[in-house]
Amino acid sequence: MRWLMFTLRSWPSSLLKQGFKPPLQPVLHAKMAMDSHWLSPSEREQLLLELKATGWVELEERDAIYKELTFKTFNQAFGFMSRVALQSERMNHHPEWFNVYNKVQITLTTHECGGLSKRDIKLAKFIDKVALTM
Repeated sequence: MRWLMFTLRSWPSSLLKQGFKPPLQPVLHAKMAMDSHWLSPSEREQLLLELKATGWVELEERDAIYKELTFKTFNQAFGFMSRVALQSERMNHHPEWFNVYNKVQITLTTHECGGLSKRDIKLAKFIDKVALTM
């Protein structure tokens, strides 16, 4: 079993020499890197205005946005968190969040740039979209 775990983690050089490419492509990494840069002042003003209209607030103590959502039941809150978790994993951008019964508190910031980025905005918009369906 140890041999199997080792071969799954590192690609054999014989495959790489034959032209085999590992599943993650550099283009995807470049796109994700572009999304993790700070927002320009004009982008920030426009995008945060849109999010504030849906209940997001800027945190004073750090460069992040925050929203608290209340659902009818724990089941609904957990279902919401599950959908957001799947999207977060696809984006490789994970929220800071806290859940008690029917309440979910979410903070978004991009640790790579030390503040808000386009990735936070995209995830916040996804969160708003999912919350409307619950």
